[in-house]
Amino acid sequence: MKKATIKFAGFCLAGIMAASPMGVQAGSISQIARGVGAASLYTMHMTEEECLQAASEAKGAFWGYTNLGIADVEKNLNVREKPSTDAKLVGKMPKDSACEILGIEDGWAHIASGEVEGYVSEEYLLAGVDAKMKAKDLVTTVAKVNVTSLKVRSEASLESRVLTQVPEKEELDYIETLDEWVKVSIDGQEAYVYGEYVTVEEKLATAVTMTELRYGEGVTNLRVDIVEYAKQFLGNPYKWGGTSLTKGADCSGFVQSVLKHFNINISRTSRSQANDGKKIKSSELQPGDLLFYAGDDGVINHVTMYIGNGQVIHASNKRTGIKISKYNYRTPVKCVDVIGD
Repeated sequence: MKKATIKFAGFCLAGIMAASPMGVQAGSISQIARGVGAASLYTMHMTEEECLQAASEAKGAFWGYTNLGIADVEKNLNVREKPSTDAKLVGKMPKDSACEILGIEDGWAHIASGEVEGYVSEEYLLAGVDAKMKAKDLVTTVAKVNVTSLKVRSEASLESRVLTQVPEKEELDYIETLDEWVKVSIDGQEAYVYGEYVTVEEKLATAVTMTELRYGEGVTNLRVDIVEYAKQFLGNPYKWGGTSLTKGADCSGFVQSVLKHFNINISRTSRSQANDGKKIKSSELQPGDLLFYAGDDGVINHVTMYIGNGQVIHASNKRTGIKISKYNYRTPVKCVDVIGD
């Protein structure tokens, strides 16, 4: 077992943070140490498991969670309003997403995750040291937008081209900080945002609300079926060039395979798919329609499927896999109806 050299402040200061994209951060350490009391610092050698156990006993905070839980499922873990399989669904925790465990009751865990609070089966939830060990490999670093609308540029300069604009609270994959600029990745494309307008933070994935999963009202049965079918693959892996809804697909492979299941055949690449079907206005979007986004050169390089309620589902990148986003998480350049019902 690999040993980690760490600083001690009455207990192990979570050597696991060293494995995260940001390394061991002062803020993370202060979170973990909060409430433990002052103690002299000295150096010790411990295994990661020993570090986690010591920190857990000290009841420190990990990535904002004091009693961390991780969804240990193949796809999604149902979150219910009450501790019963007959209770109303209030959300879903995708595989490996995190929650705060508020309590345990007759085999059910009372949890809070993102905007969702409810109950999940304790059987499918990692807790304690197991959850922390799992989380250290899952934590990612994001640049969270803290202004109403943020311009994403092709280079670290105010004179460079604006690739797209993203709304407040949107999270971009963080790469590195370069003086006043932050380098990010958006659907796999590298870009730059002004550092003052984002907050760089570590995070774990959280639950999805039923509102985000809702397809909308007043649509045809075919569109409902298409969207419900697409959503069952939420959290599955992204794979460049892939078309498998379970083993890995890229953005165009995902929408192509979903539609093919309903005998709707479209082109293979996002650029070609943008020429399929009928061009429509964003105000005319219905569940099952496709939205397209462009890269630095203005050429379409990404596609999503509208699922209603201002949301899209798409195979975004290797970190997130198939996920749900706001339809304008990037500025769409074209909307297309390929269903034609």
